[in-house]
Amino acid sequence: MSLEIIINEAIVEAMKAKNEARKRALRAVKAEILLVKTDGSAEGFTEEKGIKLLQKMVKQREDSLAVFSQQGREDLASKEREELEIIREYLPKQLSESELTEVIKTIITETGASSPKDMGKVIGAANKQLQGKADGKLIADLVKKLLAGA
Repeated sequence: MSLEIIINEAIVEAMKAKNEARKRALRAVKAEILLVKTDGSAEGFTEEKGIKLLQKMVKQREDSLAVFSQQGREDLASKEREELEIIREYLPKQLSESELTEVIKTIITETGASSPKDMGKVIGAANKQLQGKADGKLIADLVKKLLAGA
């Protein structure tokens, strides 16, 4: 089942349950999906695009949450926190740091990387393989740490 169908069904359920926070977050996701579908590119809406879209939305909510918390706007921060939790439900399960380290070690071996100069090659392969399963910044930090110790 595609992300779009899942989100549409979840919106209906949220409306029936009168869950305003869930409805608000899911409608935001639906709006982003519609923007991607009508952006004029020849490609359709794929699962890969859906994961990227959700990751982008999570990152936006995290950034907003940090700003609102810093400014003492708990009313706005709580809305962002609610939406963040709801959007994360639709992302693939995130890998733990130890699981991620093992996968990155395997990628380093496969690519033949031996020094920090090879960091770009490893990060590219890791981002492709782990899309949606780990944060890009965490991947980059772990690759940097592992290659520095290699």
